[in-house]
Amino acid sequence: MALVTEQKQEIVKKFAQSASDTGSPEVQVALLTERITYLTEHFKTHAKDHHSRRGLLRMVSKRRRLLDYLKRVSLDRYRKVVAALNLRK
Repeated sequence: MALVTEQKQEIVKKFAQSASDTGSPEVQVALLTERITYLTEHFKTHAKDHHSRRGLLRMVSKRRRLLDYLKRVSLDRYRKVVAALNLRK
């Protein structure tokens, strides 16, 4: 299931750098984290859903690349995102 529009708008509002920001790395990482969390719960009941598992692995890789980029460009922004999302490295 995709994110509900209200959930997505709330996440974008929380992590956006400006009023019209929807594509900054912070927003993308937050949205990916929400989808990853949902799929992780999904796999607790649907262990044999290998097609979705492949999608999950792609999302995790994309989030990792975005976090690496953010860390390279701005360490302060990286730390804020990691702290806000409670991610551990």
